Amino acid sequence: MTIKVGDRVPNGAFTVMTGEGPKPKTTDELFKGKKVVLFAVPGAFTPTCSNNHLPGFVKNASAIKAKGIDTIAVTGVNDVFVMNAWKKAAGSDDIEFLADGSAAWAKSLGLSVDLTERGLGVRSGRYAMVVDDGVVKTLNVEESPGKADTSGADNLLKSL
Repeated sequence: MTIKVGDRVPNGAFTVMTGEGPKPKTTDELFKGKKVVLFAVPGAFTPTCSNNHLPGFVKNASAIKAKGIDTIAVTGVNDVFVMNAWKKAAGSDDIEFLADGSAAWAKSLGLSVDLTERGLGVRSGRYAMVVDDGVVKTLNVEESPGKADTSGADNLLKSL
């Protein structure tokens, strides 16, 4: 079943890079008592993700946070080392990078996609959501993983 507006996000955990190395970050730590924009990409460093999706959130981070958002985070089905390298390449400290290495989070939302035919395996679908204290308030899901319009920062900003 796919998550929808009004649903509570499932319990889970991501992996984040810290000064002490990789550490888990639970969904409670991410969402409890906060208003969060979470966007998902099929893969770090892939063309649409790196050239279209992530840059929009980097560019609009201040405007998004000015609308009362506490945290902007991106998740992808990559290991924590790849997500950390992508963060460094993006040059943004305004966005938290969350590794979903086994696609457990994507699957729990019902938003995973099988890109095996493209050599990528099971990945996250592309989406952007606003979560308020663990409840989904906005959910913009792309029809195609190769586009970043519906789930883009400009479109999300209009809904805040």
